[in-house]
Amino acid sequence: MCPREISAASLRVSLAVVALLLWMSAAASELKVLVRLSGGQITQEVLEADSERDIITLEFKQADGALITFLADFKRHVKILRALVLGEPERGQTQYQALCFITVLDHGEIIPSEAMVRLRQKNPHVVRTAEENRGVEQMSMNVPVNLTLSWQLSSHIHNVCRDARDFVYTRKDDIKHWLEKGVEGSIFEELPQKTEGPGLQSCSSTAGPWQPCMCSYTLRLEWYPCMLKYCRGHGSSPYKCGIRSCSKGYRFDFYTPHKQLCMRDEDG
Repeated sequence: MCPREISAASLRVSLAVVALLLWMSAAASELKVLVRLSGGQITQEVLEADSERDIITLEFKQADGALITFLADFKRHVKILRALVLGEPERGQTQYQALCFITVLDHGEIIPSEAMVRLRQKNPHVVRTAEENRGVEQMSMNVPVNLTLSWQLSSHIHNVCRDARDFVYTRKDDIKHWLEKGVEGSIFEELPQKTEGPGLQSCSSTAGPWQPCMCSYTLRLEWYPCMLKYCRGHGSSPYKCGIRSCSKGYRFDFYTPHKQLCMRDEDG
């Protein structure tokens, strides 16, 4: 091959690499936003979007130091909420506890990944507050999920929830939806029979540290892009012209075999 041919081949390779990098940058993005928490503290949210894998991830630290991760898997219509809760050494608790809650991702909960990829922040030093408060949704997370088989729901669950181990939960209402979609029932595990009915107390009302009880944990997504805004121009068709931001809280009630494992009981 002559030098001119080598040069031409190198140019084609370089152009291909540049095109790939441009495509990659368009398919994935990261956005860092300063957000004011309900207690007045300021935290930094990191929002990542990948339109090729069709996911959005949001991560931030709460005022109590807990690391919250939210992942929306649009391909499988699955929502993952994980909390890394700091323990209290004076109570004999470990360094942190991971809790993972998996539910169906409803249509319209958050903007699509391809729209998130295109978001850019003009004023990164501005502290954001949500335009709409969607309240608090209370969820009874009464079914453990087998982490080894969780790929049937979403390939992202194992990576996000691997530290949660025995604290990966979903709801009976969501199980019905997934079983109708062809997910095997073996992925869902049964709790002890004594957890059924009104007999099991909340952890805050349970005296013995090694007694089973119902633990509660609440988290809040203080700011996330929940809707697209549309404006009307000179033509008849509206066009996308921005986003609407929302905040939403989640209260999860879940079984724990020992009160000692309930690090942050919201009723306590």
